[in-house]
Amino acid sequence: MRTDTGNNPSNLQITVKLQPTVRQIQRSPRKLAAVTTPTVRQGTIPRIARALAVAIDFQQMLERGEVRTYADLARLAAVSKERISQLMMLNWLAPDIQDAVLRLPPTFGGRFAISETTLRRVAKRPEWGEQRDIWDQLTDNGGGTSAA
Repeated sequence: MRTDTGNNPSNLQITVKLQPTVRQIQRSPRKLAAVTTPTVRQGTIPRIARALAVAIDFQQMLERGEVRTYADLARLAAVSKERISQLMMLNWLAPDIQDAVLRLPPTFGGRFAISETTLRRVAKRPEWGEQRDIWDQLTDNGGGTSAA
């Protein structure tokens, strides 16, 4: 808008209305951060429980015919065939030991006391009773997982 007040250039008044830019239109008003209560630490699922879950899933994929060989699993998981063999060994554990491993409580800031290597050594034992005895010693259950 332009307003002319006489012939005197010093009395000339110009009014311009600026349109906001697109960025200004899309900008939402600033909000204060909400006060949050401290969260309870959840912990992480023990590595041996995750490894066993993967082994069980891989075994089911083989049984359903989704994959034919360990080599197919290795390509799918982007790991070596040897690593697949290591994981699949965990399927040899007694069912009650598998259940106990899958139900292990979360760990906070550290490693679980039983490693995957130790668990594979247990799985290599052909007798489930012997596996249960070793598992009970490892977990100090004194016979707590045995379902005999």
